[in-house]
Amino acid sequence: MQKAYEDIVSTYIDKQVGVSQRFLSDSLATALRVNLIALNSGNQLKEAGIGNRAKRTIDLSNRGDKIFWLDRSHKDVFENQFLDQMDEFVSYLNRTCYTGITAYEFHYALYEKGTFYKRHLDQFQDNKSRAFTMIMYLNVDWKEEDGGNLCIYHENHKQIINPKNGSCVFFKSTDLEHEVLSCNQQRLSITGWFKTG
Repeated sequence: MQKAYEDIVSTYIDKQVGVSQRFLSDSLATALRVNLIALNSGNQLKEAGIGNRAKRTIDLSNRGDKIFWLDRSHKDVFENQFLDQMDEFVSYLNRTCYTGITAYEFHYALYEKGTFYKRHLDQFQDNKSRAFTMIMYLNVDWKEEDGGNLCIYHENHKQIINPKNGSCVFFKSTDLEHEVLSCNQQRLSITGWFKTG
């Protein structure tokens, strides 16, 4: 995993967006994808909201994904394996980059055909604890015509990222607006935030 961690940090330093093409192993990505599909089939996913706590609203014209939070209390071996890897990555970031990360949260995310998430920042108005955003993709044989690309807005250009299986994106939550472009196929991922303070 050291190589994947180094890839993320070096590309983040270079381009404000850390990328690894092989952050999740094939076996773990497959197991997490199976979990997400089963959760969706069992109607366990909930429509994702916008805003925090009492200000949270559902607005399908702005955000169309469904989510399910990962938690060790589920006692799912693959979720726990994923969270163990996040613990290891946090330790790496704090040790090598002095990021001061103290917590994290991750959820499964599923976009059905025709859904999207308009341009936004990953930061609540009343809670600034999210420091870094991380997204890991679980889409096998994703093609350009399947849509669903992540579009990240830099000061002078847009960066387009294809949601290919096992790949990972990492960026500062307070700095970069981004959006999920309309999906032409069901799109699966795990999205989360590393927190400070």
